[in-house]
Parts: sequence; structure tokens; C-alpha cells
Amino acid sequence: MAIRVLLVDDQPLLRTGFRMILEAEQDIAVVGEAGDGLQALDQVRALQPDVVLMDIRMPRMDGVEATRQITGPGRDGPAKVLVLTTFDLDEYVVEALRAGASGFLLKDAPANELVQAIRVVASGEAMLAPSITRRLLDKYAGHLPSGDEPVPDTLHTLTDREVEVLKLVARGLSNAEIAADLFVSETTVKTHVGHVLTKLGLRDRVQAAVYAYESGLVRPGAQ
Repeated sequence: MAIRVLLVDDQPLLRTGFRMILEAEQDIAVVGEAGDGLQALDQVRALQPDVVLMDIRMPRMDGVEATRQITGPGRDGPAKVLVLTTFDLDEYVVEALRAGASGFLLKDAPANELVQAIRVVASGEAMLAPSITRRLLDKYAGHLPSGDEPVPDTLHTLTDREVEVLKLVARGLSNAEIAADLFVSETTVKTHVGHVLTKLGLRDRVQAAVYAYESGLVRPGAQ
């Protein structure tokens, strides 16, 4: 079945460009468009998309609040949110990730990256590109813990190996890369990631990365 995509952006020309790119793919169908967050909520309820390609800065309701209402607690619909951001990174992207977005994509990303991002998010994974994630979190280093704060009690529920895995997730490594780094199988890594998400009550790898930085487990700029 085709991946059902809703395009949300206040610039009609951008929506047209995204539609042309995505409709060229046999496994993707653009089911609707919206020009602001309020329209997006109506369209999500009416169309039940699999993925919402969400702009951040829009009139009436921005992409952060729309994301929160689409993916927040108690929401059991299928929609995943992929946030669109400008090259210099919106100051609201971290909030969108906290709100439940499954990842973010640069607005000037090549067409093949856009298509791949849609497929990855639709499959239940998170878009966590290491280079963009590092720049994003380093940009907000002043707003994140220094690492001197007490470790949250929830971290103590993790095993030593799960803590290692969480640190590597925060660096943006894929399951395959983590497996190679720890000399274990990719299946084992998937199991560890699943345990981390369950124990910490997190939605996906993106929220796990944000948690790792906010808790002080990983410091911005650290290698």
C-alpha cells in the first residue's frame, strides 16, 4: 500500500514542489495539503495520513503545536510527523521533537533525501541524521544541562549497556553503526534500543537523543 502523505506549509509553491517530487514515487501518495496548523489538524482527522510533512513557522497555529496535537499523549492514530526546517535551523525544532515529531528535514534537501525520509518515518523509524542533529543540539547548548546536574532517577533503570546504546543513539548512529561500535549484532542493538525507549517512556530515537542531552548524559560538542 502507498504511504499516505499530508503536506503542511504556508507557501503554496513549496507544497507544489514537494507534491511533484513525491507523486513521482509509486509507493507514495499525497492525499492532501494544508497552509497552517489548524488546517493540518482538520486534514489529519479527515484523511488519516501516514506521514505529515510539517513546516514550523505558519500563521494561526505553528507546526510545534500542530505536532503536539497530532502525536501527543492519548493519540493513537497512524500519523507520524516529519518537521521541515530552514538551513540555519529553526529555534522551534527542539520543541517540535519534544512534542512528538519523528525527525526533521532541511527544506533544501535533495529530492532523494525527502523521499527516503518519508519512507523511514512511515516505517516507524526516526530521521536522526548525525550532522544535522549535532548542529541542532550544539546550537542549543546554552539551553541544555551542563552535565553537572544530578542524573535523573529514570536513567538508573537502564543497564550499563543500555546507557552505552543511548549515548550512541544521541550521537546519531544507526543500529548497524552501533552494532559495529559495540561488536554485537544489529538485532541485539534493536533490542537494547527498544528497552531504552520503554524504560524511559520515549516515543522514538529522536526523543531518546533529546533526552540524553537534556538529562546531561551527553554534553553538546562532546565526541
